Amino acid sequence: MEAMDGPINFGERDKWWGLVVQGNEISPMYGMNFNPQYYQQLFENYGFKIFFNQICFSLKVKERLQQKFYDRHAECAADPGFSSAHIRKNNLVKFARDFSLVYNKAWAGHGGMKELEEKMVLKMFNLMKPVMDERINWFVYYNDDPVGIFINLPDLNQWFKYLNGKFGIWQKLKFLWLKATKKNNKFTGLVFGVVPEWQGKGVDCYMIVEACKLIQGVYIENGEYKLRTTIYDDYEMQWIGEFNPKMINVAEALGTYRSRVLTTYRYNFDRMKEFKPHPVLS
Repeated sequence: MEAMDGPINFGERDKWWGLVVQGNEISPMYGMNFNPQYYQQLFENYGFKIFFNQICFSLKVKERLQQKFYDRHAECAADPGFSSAHIRKNNLVKFARDFSLVYNKAWAGHGGMKELEEKMVLKMFNLMKPVMDERINWFVYYNDDPVGIFINLPDLNQWFKYLNGKFGIWQKLKFLWLKATKKNNKFTGLVFGVVPEWQGKGVDCYMIVEACKLIQGVYIENGEYKLRTTIYDDYEMQWIGEFNPKMINVAEALGTYRSRVLTTYRYNFDRMKEFKPHPVLS
């Protein structure tokens, strides 16, 4: 045992990971840590050093994407091999399989991230099913092989904040009533990725614009991409590590702003040992 990291989740990195060092004043999203600002000083005074920073990006859904997204989308759309589909709750077995194929190619082995078995993804999708919005979860295929995934959820804290930290039978009934009657105006990005062999070829732009056809009401008129009414007002991505500059560039190209920063710290038990931050992904 040479070092300890924290704050971390004893599981995957998609929730409860990192210390909030900027953006404490913003209501946290479901599955995200919250802490007072002074925690940062406690960690650093003790001797923890920044292993990697985690950036969250936000945008107003009504804002039009940069033109280059539509241009790259048109290039991919001209290839009949490309197709897209949003998730269907009545066919989660298929989408769990497609998700696991893309995830394991794109992420497994990076920074200790493990392969996901199809049965685990199906279990995750079934847990998400009661709050899943089919319109904001997208898959891209090339000749029917899955090559990209874009997974989002409504910001559940928009509803959970009315339950006072409890989730008994009464709160579950109240949650269902809130979900049916109170509009959720924010959704959050959980997973976005393209398999390595298709990265840098416009698949990310194709997938984003395909999703925007429903989320923003994008339509094409006289060769120009236009927007109708949006189904959400705000979007915030779960964090992207600073060690992943490719994904940082994709997020920034969307016209986002940096809404908050979380930090994963590391403490070397041997205080004389050289500290090395998380390596940058190539």
